[in-house]
Amino acid sequence: MEPRLVGPGPYRATRLWNEIIELFRAGMPLRKHRCRFKSYERCFKASEAVDCLHELLGSNQNFGPEVTRDQTVKLLKKFLKNHVIEDIKGRWGKEDFEDDGHLYRFPPSSPLKSYPKKPSCGKEVIKFPDWNEPKAGPSQEHITVKSVAMNSEMWYKRHSIAIGEVPACKLVFRRELTQTNIEEIWKSMTLSRLQKVLGLDSLDEVLDTKLVNSKHIVQNVYNVNKQGIVTLEDKSKELPHWILSAMKCLANWPSCSDLKQPTYSGFERDVFKTIVDYFGQMKEPLLTFHFFDIFVSVLGLLQKPSKAVEALQISCLLLPPENRKRLQLLVRMMARISLNQDLPPLSESVRTRTLMVQAFSRCILCSKDEIDLDELLAAKLVSFLMDNYQEILSVPSALKSSIEDHVVHLQRVQIKYAGADSDATLPPPSFCHQISTGEFEYQRATDSQEPLAALLEEIVMNKEISVKDKKKKLKQFQKSYPEVYRVRFPTPETEAMLFPEKTKQKPPILMWALKKPFQPFHRTRSFRM
Repeated sequence: MEPRLVGPGPYRATRLWNEIIELFRAGMPLRKHRCRFKSYERCFKASEAVDCLHELLGSNQNFGPEVTRDQTVKLLKKFLKNHVIEDIKGRWGKEDFEDDGHLYRFPPSSPLKSYPKKPSCGKEVIKFPDWNEPKAGPSQEHITVKSVAMNSEMWYKRHSIAIGEVPACKLVFRRELTQTNIEEIWKSMTLSRLQKVLGLDSLDEVLDTKLVNSKHIVQNVYNVNKQGIVTLEDKSKELPHWILSAMKCLANWPSCSDLKQPTYSGFERDVFKTIVDYFGQMKEPLLTFHFFDIFVSVLGLLQKPSKAVEALQISCLLLPPENRKRLQLLVRMMARISLNQDLPPLSESVRTRTLMVQAFSRCILCSKDEIDLDELLAAKLVSFLMDNYQEILSVPSALKSSIEDHVVHLQRVQIKYAGADSDATLPPPSFCHQISTGEFEYQRATDSQEPLAALLEEIVMNKEISVKDKKKKLKQFQKSYPEVYRVRFPTPETEAMLFPEKTKQKPPILMWALKKPFQPFHRTRSFRM
């Protein structure tokens, strides 16, 4: 069985879990082993399982070569706890797996996880403020707007410019957008962009959009300092001063401004342990349990780094501001420590970069479900964060500009046609669902042609205009919408039936002309001179 790249989408962690199990069962050599004077068929040693699974994970593009042997042992512990493997006596359910010579085997039953059906999240429709009366002024007057469906009369007035008439129009203003309206616009367009970057038909199965706080997005975008770090309104949620001092000490080593220079050997390791202990005691990871699935889905884009960076940029905007700030400070410290050649080694056996990933990956990303591959997935994500933290943890400028332009557009003066009975500007959905090309073409054709067909029929049936004006309007309509016109009048005969020619009455023939045959002209006496 060949490993395959598992892209973004629902239950990506579950799909990866099942794939690794299938690959492990297919690739693990099974042999005959002896233990305590007894032979066991089709089994393997614990150390052999570690070797096989470690090599498998390292060559799998969903995980990569940064997977350590220790992480492999932790995954095999989960395999034993969830009956993916069992010892030769059939025992399982405890995480007592060690990298030694104990014998294990595969159970006969399938250990794959099922895909649970999440309740469908109701789509949130963002309600924008209605059109309101124009601002005070001598030339403006109140225009009442009714919320009804667009009818053929409105289409006639909107499109009458195409048939030679320009209706009267007035300027109207939308009621002033409130802060709540702006926040909901930010949420709607941010989620819409995230869905597009991930290439998903819907975000429903990877994110509960009701848990996304629109205020958090706006605060993460605008409440930042010169370095791009979030500034918190609630100062009680800031990191303790002593933790900030410890992080600055290691990030700026050996230039420690807040602390005096160390006076004993191993000082930097004690400072590092203090930071690890603080972040390790958090009850919830910085990326939160709610957003675990969305960040795991982003990992499926790592083969396209630019897409992955944009997806992580947007996803990190959804975090609570205090979580985003802590993530910014922590990842920046980790990256600086990994690149600092002046800092003494923080471990005798592990490289500094690997140590950073092992020490902080779980406090950044983990799942409530213990059988998920959260350690491996978190390590993959944290490594990518460290390499691209400056771009990922900054505000996406393109998204910010597009949303700000949209808000400005909604606040502009709009044109209102006299007699119009509906607001033509409908609120956009929070995010879209992808449809097939055929369905799109069908919707485009039917949705646009039905009101135009009604408009054409209204011109045809209008008895108040002269024949000359009707022909003029129909000619203009045919030029503007030939397809709609062709449906109504498929042949010249059908068009001619609309204007039947009047029969000309011939002058009556004199009776005497019928009785007498044609005779040449003869002069009479009356013509004589």
